[in-house]
Amino acid sequence: MKLDYQESYARHLPHIQPPGATLFVTFRLAGSLPLSVIDELEAELKRDLAHIRQTADPANQPRLLYEAQRRAFGRLDRELDKAGHGPRWLQQPAIASLVQESIHFLDGQKYALDCYCLMSNHGHIVFTPLEEAAGRYFAISGIMHSLKRHTATEANKRLGRKGQFWQHESYDHIVRDEAELNRIRRYVLMNPVKAGLIESETDWPYSWASW
Repeated sequence: MKLDYQESYARHLPHIQPPGATLFVTFRLAGSLPLSVIDELEAELKRDLAHIRQTADPANQPRLLYEAQRRAFGRLDRELDKAGHGPRWLQQPAIASLVQESIHFLDGQKYALDCYCLMSNHGHIVFTPLEEAAGRYFAISGIMHSLKRHTATEANKRLGRKGQFWQHESYDHIVRDEAELNRIRRYVLMNPVKAGLIESETDWPYSWASW
């Protein structure tokens, strides 16, 4: 199946990819959240979005919809940071290093990498897809498919297991401006600090920034 560029697409979560946009993506291991938590978070987001669309002034809807999705992401990420359910394979140096190598391999080929951080059961990455052809950018769906397919195959070999490694769905959203980019960068790199794993963001071996 060819994963072509589209300005918007949807599976279980809302997605958008304007041409040339910088994107913030969170991806996680399969089984890293209980189904009950996922269902609760998705239902809550759907209720919030429906309420905004039905009651908010049309002029304010884009901002309110964005804020609702941002809150939903915050709840999702807090659940992942607890690392209380499912595998934590990314805490193994060999597996984390494999994912890091793959992230850097795609830098300059399919995207311009800004920063990333790998936690025990999920990762955050910020990048700008490159132009594949005139006016056509590499699709985020294709980028994440490439990254996940290779790392899943190699990680399963090293772990001596078979089966799904990554959750198919990723959470992503467009970075709207420089101020938000700086906020997201800090959020990504401070993740292990906020989780109580290290004292300084520079102490984490599984993060990287382009600056």
